[in-house]
Amino acid sequence: MQKQVVIDCFPESVSKYRKGYAVVAVDVIRATTSAITVAAKGGHCFPVPSVDAAFQLKSKLRDPMLAGEIAGTLAPGFDLNNSPSELAALDITGRPVILLSSSGTRLICQAKGCDTIHLACFRNYAFAARHLAGLLPRVAVIGAGSRGEFREEDQMCCAWIARDLAEMGYAPADAMTFDLIKQWATEAPEAALCGKSAEYLRRTGQTKDLQFILTHINDLRASYEVRNGEVVALADYETRLAVTPSCVMNAGTQTVC
Repeated sequence: MQKQVVIDCFPESVSKYRKGYAVVAVDVIRATTSAITVAAKGGHCFPVPSVDAAFQLKSKLRDPMLAGEIAGTLAPGFDLNNSPSELAALDITGRPVILLSSSGTRLICQAKGCDTIHLACFRNYAFAARHLAGLLPRVAVIGAGSRGEFREEDQMCCAWIARDLAEMGYAPADAMTFDLIKQWATEAPEAALCGKSAEYLRRTGQTKDLQFILTHINDLRASYEVRNGEVVALADYETRLAVTPSCVMNAGTQTVC
């Protein structure tokens, strides 16, 4: 079988890639950056698709933190926003973090039932591509989208992963994938500053997140996957099973995603 990579967008697109694909969820501003940051700091990140799902899961966990937003603003009853810079500044080692975003966590949860679910952002896109290259012959890299648009930062990250896979023998599956690789292959991360997501962060005084995203490029040498509802660094997964608190393991097997 010819190895192929396809770029797509929006949570609703996931259904096309249920079987035979390694699915990669991308929401650079900000859900996958936040989720990966939590996992990288030793926290237990559980993405959820809605506020109701977040509070249902909260009742199953011991001392969880709720981090999330609706339409960019802090979700009611949550501890902090979907903010990678704030999460990076906290001591969350061993703590469950329930994560909600307008589209990114919904994309992750929509991917439940796919053969594999990976997360990527600017922090780990190169390592993610390297790991994916040995996983399945077909890879679908899916941007979360926002307000019906495939935002620039997600196009970039998806295109960089697809470009790296193409260099390792994966053929672009369609014209859109080919065009996005060509458009973004050599662009610098700062190109994301021109997009609406970056403009929103500036307008609402959340520039610390924008700075965090643009100053953490491929600083994580790990691939991140969703297993039993939790975002985990693959190299750490088997080890962490032996030390994960029972409250987290129980919640993982009853995930609301």
